[in-house]
Amino acid sequence: MGAEHPRDEAFADWLEPHLAALRRISRAFAQPADQHDLLQELMVAVWRAWPRFEDRSSAATFVYRVAHNTALTWKRGETRRRRRRDAIEAELSLRPDTGDPAEAALLERLYLGIRTLPPLDRSLILLSLDGVAYGEIARLHGLSETNVGARLTRIRARLSTLLKDDGDGV
Repeated sequence: MGAEHPRDEAFADWLEPHLAALRRISRAFAQPADQHDLLQELMVAVWRAWPRFEDRSSAATFVYRVAHNTALTWKRGETRRRRRRDAIEAELSLRPDTGDPAEAALLERLYLGIRTLPPLDRSLILLSLDGVAYGEIARLHGLSETNVGARLTRIRARLSTLLKDDGDGV
């Protein structure tokens, strides 16, 4: 096999610090059987957008914007993928990287809850969980910081209720 193109190597080095965020986005926006496909779509979208990165914002902000917009668009094909996925979802689910089964179950319930949220709320909570400041989230989505804070408060309350309700039934 031939050597990688220098641009490919440069992109891989540039993207590497952001791969964990892309994995979290794919996990939050796609059902387990589709997460790998969405992750690939996110990486392709960032690859295509990369030449437009101009250092006016951080690389992380740029990757978040491209990835979250791609993930929001991904939802349009959900019905078609759902039909295909229903038959194989249990066999193809991705497991969290943890040795503690209780923690893995809680994390899976959290992502299940996140997947029930409307796409914008899903993006907001995921950015918040990644430690992105309210001001940056507001700029990414064209919202005010106050609106982001209010939405996140409601989202956290909803997820907390979902997790509590699920935990009671276990």
